Amino acid sequence: MEQHANERDTAEFAEAAEAAGAADAAAPTEPAEKEWWEEEGLPWNGKPTKADYWCLAWFGFVGIFGLAMIPLRAWLLGLHPPVLLALTGSRVGAASTGALAAVGEAPHWLIYLLIGSLVNIKFDWIYWWAGKLWGRGILDVQAANSKRAAKNIARVEGWAIKLGWIGIFLAYVPIPLPIAFVVFVFMGISGMPLWKFMVLNFISKTLWSFLYLGLGWWIGEPVVDVLDQYAKVANWVAIALLVVVFIGIFRNQSKKKGPAVEAVGNELEAGK
Repeated sequence: MEQHANERDTAEFAEAAEAAGAADAAAPTEPAEKEWWEEEGLPWNGKPTKADYWCLAWFGFVGIFGLAMIPLRAWLLGLHPPVLLALTGSRVGAASTGALAAVGEAPHWLIYLLIGSLVNIKFDWIYWWAGKLWGRGILDVQAANSKRAAKNIARVEGWAIKLGWIGIFLAYVPIPLPIAFVVFVFMGISGMPLWKFMVLNFISKTLWSFLYLGLGWWIGEPVVDVLDQYAKVANWVAIALLVVVFIGIFRNQSKKKGPAVEAVGNELEAGK
């Protein structure tokens, strides 16, 4: 009798424990609180390392540097276009230098052009590195800014996948799409060695600079006349652009969320 009672008590205890376990399993569980590095608007997929911090810091530096160069470009164009070409590698600098060379006012244009190509690609390794570190994470951050940005990035990414390394030569096409940004990131994602990426990038930039320089050479003296007139107001243009930059910074300060990747991508395109 006592044995049967113990068995019954044991069975009832097991049933109660099973019911309690089922109740605990059915009870709603509170979602685990996200870590700060898991929030949206950040490119990494796990807890960031020193490399992640450094890469993100370089992105911020490039954004600030690009803003600082806006009025400086305007001033250098009025000062001496070959200097603008050498210090920035810009399209305007190349075309203006070509026009001056056509009338014999830029005898060392090739040196300026080659230096400009090196200077122009000086920060492109950062985008390659971002692709290597974060994969599509950095593209997702920029795509999240708007549906239009997401559509443009997806379009360019499709081109980059199809073209492979040849896409580097098309990264400098002057159309309003983030071609260079996406292509350079994709080169890092694809595992291309950094040295190969930079060599192909330098060749591509140099070929495009030759194209713009040739265009300015072909137009020739009319461009020089325009440059002479612009030089008279270049300082005022640079000051006006400086004011616009500071106003834009103050107006957008409260709206910034996460790294300003879109501004960096736009600067990369504008600087080519």
